[in-house]
Formats: sequence, structure tokens, C-alpha cells
Amino acid sequence: MDRSLAKERISALSEEIRRHNHNYYVLSKPEISDFQFDMLLEELIRLEKDFPDLAEPDSPTQHVGGGITKEFKQVEHRYPMLSLGNTYSEAEIGDFEDRIHKIIGDDVEYVCELKFDGVAIGVTYRNGILVQAVTRGDGVRGDDVTTNVKTIRSIPLKLHGSGFPEEFEIRGEIILPHASFEKMNEQRIEDGDEPFANPRNAASGSLKMQDSAEVSKRNLDGFFYYLPGNNLPFKTHYECLTAAKSWGFKISEYAVRCKTSEEIFDYLNTWNVARHDLSFDIDGIVIKVNDLRQQEILGYTAKSPRWAISYKFKAEQAATKLLSVVYQVGRTGAITPVANLRPVQLAGTVVKRASLHNADIIATLDVRIGDTVYVEKGGEIIPKILGVDLEHRPADASPVGFISSCPECGTALIRTEGESAWYCPNENNCPPQIKGKLEHFISRKAMNIDSLGEGKIEMLFDNGLVHNCADLYDLTYDRLIGLEKTFNSPEDKKERKISFREKTVTNILNGIEESKKAGFDRVLYALGIRYVGETVARKLAAHFMSVEKLAAADFTSLTEVEEIGDKIARSILDWFAVPKNLEIVERLKISGLIFSHDESLVIRLSSKLEGLTFVVSGVFANFSRDQLKKTIEEHGGKNIGSVSSKTSYLLAGDNMGPEKRRKAEKLGVTIISESAFLSLIQ
Repeated sequence: MDRSLAKERISALSEEIRRHNHNYYVLSKPEISDFQFDMLLEELIRLEKDFPDLAEPDSPTQHVGGGITKEFKQVEHRYPMLSLGNTYSEAEIGDFEDRIHKIIGDDVEYVCELKFDGVAIGVTYRNGILVQAVTRGDGVRGDDVTTNVKTIRSIPLKLHGSGFPEEFEIRGEIILPHASFEKMNEQRIEDGDEPFANPRNAASGSLKMQDSAEVSKRNLDGFFYYLPGNNLPFKTHYECLTAAKSWGFKISEYAVRCKTSEEIFDYLNTWNVARHDLSFDIDGIVIKVNDLRQQEILGYTAKSPRWAISYKFKAEQAATKLLSVVYQVGRTGAITPVANLRPVQLAGTVVKRASLHNADIIATLDVRIGDTVYVEKGGEIIPKILGVDLEHRPADASPVGFISSCPECGTALIRTEGESAWYCPNENNCPPQIKGKLEHFISRKAMNIDSLGEGKIEMLFDNGLVHNCADLYDLTYDRLIGLEKTFNSPEDKKERKISFREKTVTNILNGIEESKKAGFDRVLYALGIRYVGETVARKLAAHFMSVEKLAAADFTSLTEVEEIGDKIARSILDWFAVPKNLEIVERLKISGLIFSHDESLVIRLSSKLEGLTFVVSGVFANFSRDQLKKTIEEHGGKNIGSVSSKTSYLLAGDNMGPEKRRKAEKLGVTIISESAFLSLIQ
């Protein structure tokens, strides 16, 4: 076949195979047999092999896979991939509606959708071609799994029709249908491998396999349910879903629009039963405000949108015997009682332990050793004890008395007023607290020193080489080489030995050196200041720009930062008041860690807003709130979260918070409109 004929045939075959893929995997309406489809695909593969330069970037042959990914690159999401607020209570659904109506009024329409139990994914298309697929990760950064996602036949490599934006992202869930899951586990058992516990774990593991050809064999599937962004050519979420379906995406046929509470609860109750008839797993229902402008008015918290909520179905429960209770010490010193149970099957896994949370829960449940207890997986993930079968309580069942001293270091426990947990205050000398802080410091979302892990940290600590995170940067080849640890393997009950050989030591030192590139926000999170999670660390780093300014901040300055409340502010003040912590920061700075934002990387268009502080509230005609905040910073101004006497301007849009307006008027803070703001910088 000559080149011109091959080009025509490749194009015709590609289009025909795309159509059959869509009919089979999205519409479930195949037009040809599997054998006929395979013949078409094999012909295309042969032609692309003979004429490799004619292979299209969106060729259907990419669904077959073949690429090897040795390392999944971290990618920052263009729009943060937030989680949904969860509830198991119908009353809280009512509270959610009340909050919506208080801000928006009564004219609100909702969309109710199934909550797929899989792996969240964001897929970007440019000019109708799939260019990138990224997992949720920590919500800010995820793993680039593009090569593997391209093997999922229900996900279009090239969009159908027209009307889609030049570049956009669509979000959804990668799932493993029941039939594929059962087939996979049958094969794993036959091969002598451990079967997967549930389809969600199998989907997650499959998506991170290095060989995309193997991923292709797993028969993953994907549903899509959300288009993020401010410039969408639609007015409602439901219109977005309808358009996405016309472009070739697999959109759930079970999404419905609801106007009343009765309609919402009918949907919840229907699917609480009907979910068992589906060919894939769901673990709840998602309720979203349909109107996109209303969504913008409602906005977001640091972790989730205010215009959506997830109703989770009641978790599966099981009854088993409580054998004993042990106490764990966390990195913050919090003491958590953990129940050892007679093993029981629950939600696809064997459960041997469950949390008892704190002393108050133990007292409320009146749980005793030897009791038959009811266990469930909270959120279907973490097992917890819900109650006790008092009718079958043994006569010799002994009460569980909460401990008064640390089980690790013997220090008397303390309890802060207003908190339920007991704490060990010996944070600098209590072994599990020290190791917990070190494990947090090296974790992926913090400094990401993946060459270290829980076991290696324990070896370093037990050998007196590390006592705090700054000690990691003093490690040398000579101090690590030959380090050994002997332990008993629970699998075969044999004594085993692990040792630090040359390759292990080199990897550890390279990982530690590489961690010095982590930005200020991640270093701040890694320090483990109580209540300072990833989101709070980013807000603090962006606001104060350096650790020196953060350490010098007073209570008022801290609470002016968006999302920073009294509890977080006090925790930060307490942490920087400890000389030992300041010493660790200085040592880390000397080691080369980044403790400031590089101001040269901040885009500055002018200094017209230098020295001015702004609170942005409401909905605007030409900008989103985030765009306005970015514009303020580009012209030298600073954004703060709450109105105070130090606020220069309250930038007010439609439907702004009435409390902010009242406070601004009371304090004499100037309130300006969007057009007045633009005049300041023009």
C-alpha cells in the first residue's frame, strides 16, 4: 500500500474504531461483533507499524497501551481538587438546604447524582484531544497518569461534535466494574497472588501500574460529572453534563434535577436500595446547586464547595468479640484507644482492630473486655465500634479504664479544657511522638523523601542518629552504611535482618538532598505545627512570605489571614514561642531548606496598591474572586480574610456577606465596587 492510501485508510479506520468504542463502552449498543472489532484494530496497528509517522496522536491504538511509566510526575491542578462535605444524616441535608436558601433565596434547583466509589481524576482536553490526566493527590497536586488513562476505552481520546471550549478540564471517577473485578481476582488467585479487597483498591492500584499495556487488560471504566472553571459556555451544571455527553463522555444516566426536599429524599431512599443492582460500586449520593452563578455566590471553604454535599449510605456493620484494648500515641501526643477484636469480615476486608476514639466514647459505650461489640467502617474506611450487645455480656466482663500515664514514656497525661483527647505533654522525649513527627516530615505531601519510610526512620531513631527533623540533614554516608536491624517476620515467624547497603544509603542521601527544593509552604506543613494542614500552610506562606515574618506575627495579624481562626493562630504562636522549635528552624535554614517565597517569581505589574489591604466579598461581573485577589497581589496589595480596623478597602460584589458590610461600616472601612477598584490600578 502506498503512503497516500495508507493515510486515508488510517484516518478512516481511526474514525470507525472510535465510533464503535463509543457505542460499546459508553452507549452499551455494539453494532459489530468483538471479532470484527478486533480485526479493524489489528489492521490499524499494522498500518501504524508500517507507517509510524502517519499514526495520529489520538489514535485508538493508544487504548491498547504499551508505554512504560517509571515515575509518575507530580502536576499542580489548575483548579484545586476539593473534597465534598460528607453527611450520613437526612437532617444535615435539611441544614444544607437552609444555608443555601439563606444566601440565595428560595429559587434553587439541585442536581442529584450517584457518588461513584473509585479514584478521582481530572482530564484536560486541548482542541478536542486528550492531553493530560491527573489524580486528586492532595487536592493541589496529583500524579500524571495520562498514559494509563488513555487505555480506558470509555474515555474519549478525541471528542465528538462541536461546541467544546478550546481547552478545558473535566473531572470524574475511574472505577472497576464488578465483572472486571471478579475476573481480575480469579486470575490473581490462579497466579498465586493476593486478591484485591474491593474494586476501589483494585482501580487505584491499576491506575498506578508502570506498564500501560497491563492497565489496558484491567478493563477500567470512567464516569464524568463536573467541569471546573469560570468561563464555561453554560448557565447550569446540568447543561454542562448534557453537553459533555454529546462530546463523547460517559455521563451517568441517573442524574436528576430536583426542586424540593421531598424529591431529594425520594432519590436518596431509592438508591439506598437500588445501588445493590448496579454493575459498579457507589457509596452515596451527591447533591449540587444547579445554577453556576449561584455556585459562585456560595463559594468554597478551604476544603470543599459550599454548593454541594455528599450523603453517604450507612456503612456495613458486623458483630464480634472485644479481646483487649491498647493505647497508641500519635505525633501530636494524642492518646487513641484501639480495640483488638476477634477477626470479622466487614465491607470486603477482615477487621481485627477498631478505634475507640477517646475516654468519653469508652465511658458512653460502657464497653468491657469480653463484650460482643458492633463494628462498622466509618466512611467505609476506618473501622470503629458503635455499640455493645448488652444481652450477651459475660458475667466476668471487665470495664475498660482509661490510662492516666503515657504507655510509652510514663509521663502523666493532660487534657485541655474543651477537648476530648488526652495528651502526653512530653513531646521532645516520647519515642512515638518523635518518630511520628519525623514520619510526617518525610511524607509525600510534606518533604516527600520517598527513600525513607516508617521502618527506616525507626532504625535511624533506634540507633540514635535522628531525634528531630533537622538531624536528617546531618546524616552522612559513613554514619549510615552497614546499619542493621533484626526483626521477627509475622508471615513465616522467622528472624530476619535488614541492613543499609551502598545503594540504600545513596538513595536516602539523594532523597534528603532533593527535598531541599520543596517550597516554603511544604516546609511549613512538614514542621507539624498543630492544626496547620496543607491548605493553611499555603495561606500562611503566601501571606507572610517568610518564616521570619510569620514568627513575628501577633494574634491579630494571624487571624486576618483567610481561613485562619483563633485556634490555629494560638497554635502557631505557641509553636514559635518554644526555643527548641526556633533552633530547629535555624538548623534547617542552614541546611538549605526554603523558608521564604522568592519575590522575584511573583508577577508584579505595578506598585499602585503597595501597603493596602483588601477583603474581597461577593460575586463580580468581570472577575472571579480568585482573579481579583491575584490582581491585587500583582499590583502590590495584600489580601486578608476578615475586616478589621487595619483593612484599607472592602471590595464588594453582588450578594456579599452582610456581616462583612456591617463590620466595615462600623469600623469606617471604605467599601468600593469592582469599577472603583479597577480605577485604582488603571
